[in-house]
Amino acid sequence: MMRYKLLGHSGLRVSEICLGTMTFGEDWGWGGSYDESRKMFDAFGEAGGNFIDTANLYTNGTSEKYVGEFIASDREKWVVATKYSLNMGNAGMNAVGNHRKNMVQAVEASLKRMNTEHIDLLWLHAWDSTTPIEEVMRAFDDLVRSGKIFYIGISDTPAWIVSQANTIAHLRGWTPFIGLQIEYSLKERTPERDLIPMAQALDIGVTAWSPLAAGLLTGKYNKPDPADGRLSNPNTSRPVSDRDLSIAQEVVQIAEEIGRAPSQVALNWLIQQNTGVIPIVGSRKLEQLKENLDCIEFQLTLEQIQRLNKVSAIDLGFPHDFLKSSMVQDSAFGGNLAKIDNLRV
Repeated sequence: MMRYKLLGHSGLRVSEICLGTMTFGEDWGWGGSYDESRKMFDAFGEAGGNFIDTANLYTNGTSEKYVGEFIASDREKWVVATKYSLNMGNAGMNAVGNHRKNMVQAVEASLKRMNTEHIDLLWLHAWDSTTPIEEVMRAFDDLVRSGKIFYIGISDTPAWIVSQANTIAHLRGWTPFIGLQIEYSLKERTPERDLIPMAQALDIGVTAWSPLAAGLLTGKYNKPDPADGRLSNPNTSRPVSDRDLSIAQEVVQIAEEIGRAPSQVALNWLIQQNTGVIPIVGSRKLEQLKENLDCIEFQLTLEQIQRLNKVSAIDLGFPHDFLKSSMVQDSAFGGNLAKIDNLRV
């Protein structure tokens, strides 16, 4: 059964896996039907999950409608997180963005779609680079004080914006962010430069979208095409690189060694990171979801984690690599670094 985590600097208990519901509904041509979505929701609940991630944008609002219906019989059990900011297809200039008008309008619409009196966690979906951070944080705080939302989080935003936002919130007695949502996986480890260290320093919980890198880490692109024997490398806006295939191959190799699915290995690596990251797992079919949920049934060994870390390693870049260089370390600690036990690094 699922274990639980306190989400950031709060007492909110959420399951170690979050159910992503972007696949709830067929409006976009590739999601799950109502019946299939219901089965996935029920399977997640039976496994002990209580953390649901949706957004007003997902499947044109159908995802929120399904979630609302599914949670109705036991509303208190579920921690429902939804998002605002992005275009819902409305013509109005102010129907998008991070500003107060869109936030309030979006919350009212989400509450109506889900037929619920409150939203447990409201995410800012993506930073628009135009709204003053004071406006955003005060508007969030007003909604919390009104009881329409309980907690707030922020997604797809630079680390310095999040840091500024929470600093202002703490100084002014407003509600701070307790959650950060980012793209994070063996393929996409760049958040380790600033976003994840920031979240650890500020005690913000981290949820990871696309933890399987859009299917890359299942190994599906490492299989030769039956037609010509070449590896599948789709020509998309984010094409699969040789590095990507090497990472996926190592995931597949370890999966074969321990008798697990590659997706389970990739998710288990994420869960075992000392950052406490919660993967957002979404599927189009019940069988896929059940397979992914089984990632908590085992633990990778230290040697296996090291292999995955090595093949997926990134350069942290400046100033991180510079500050960790022996020259700087020796200068900063006068040659006494090895004598200090409780370093904050």
